Amino acid sequence: MFTGMLFIFTPLIIGYLFAISNKSLLDKINQATSYLIFVILFLMGLSLAALDNFGANVKTILTMTATFFICIGVANLLALPLIDKVFPLHTESHTKRLPLSAMALESVKLVLVVGLGLFLGLVLPIGLEWVDTASEWILLILLFFIGISLRNSGLTLKQILVNKQGMAIATIIVVSSLAGGALAAVLLDIHIYQGLAMASGFGWYSLAGILMGDAFGPVFGGASFMIELLRELVALILIPMLIGRKPCTAIGYAGATAMDFTLPVIQNTGGVRCVPVAIVSGFILSLLVPVLMLFFVSFAG
Repeated sequence: MFTGMLFIFTPLIIGYLFAISNKSLLDKINQATSYLIFVILFLMGLSLAALDNFGANVKTILTMTATFFICIGVANLLALPLIDKVFPLHTESHTKRLPLSAMALESVKLVLVVGLGLFLGLVLPIGLEWVDTASEWILLILLFFIGISLRNSGLTLKQILVNKQGMAIATIIVVSSLAGGALAAVLLDIHIYQGLAMASGFGWYSLAGILMGDAFGPVFGGASFMIELLRELVALILIPMLIGRKPCTAIGYAGATAMDFTLPVIQNTGGVRCVPVAIVSGFILSLLVPVLMLFFVSFAG
């Protein structure tokens, strides 16, 4: 585990200082980020294979996943409709059907990468003592690239501040998610700050799983990954169902993925008016994931 929060924040902050106008270079950085996510998720699978009493730990992961997912999801869906009442967002009447199954397969690929690491770790006679150290160093590089991507996302502070729905959605998601995480921590009898850290993933399953795994071990990392992955998969179903009547609720439940993965669903089912709201809310939540997670981890440690 890293010795302090500042050590992890440093590459993120350094990356955020780089303003890059070369689109080709940005594309290469984003591609490298995707590759590193696959690598580190594979290492997460190896870490799970190294656990003692593997069967019991799988049961723990599933229990934690179900408890956090239900508590956080219910809290989000109870709070988000308030934004639709206070800051109503008018969507376009037409909707389009999207190949949601094809989009879901993109998420399944990441699960398969973790599964491959788990399988190879269980069947191959290799030592796994190096996995944690390798994961930590790759995480440093990943956070550096993520900092660059956030800085060069194209959003200015003014664009964020003037979008009241986007800011309200992000605020409600943060507050309600932390409330749900605190409840889950009580139900699971774990440290309250561990619960708050687990609740700060906001749908960014790859980074959430990596940070929690590094901080608290592969059980927490695996559970965090599954919690946020489930949010994304459920969002693909809920967005077309809710966006006509409660657009802010639909966008909000997508969490950080509203600015990238679920954005095509939001745009095609809710219209172009939903796009700025989704991008702003998703950007704010994406920025807060490493900040809040590492903040709560520092207290839990």
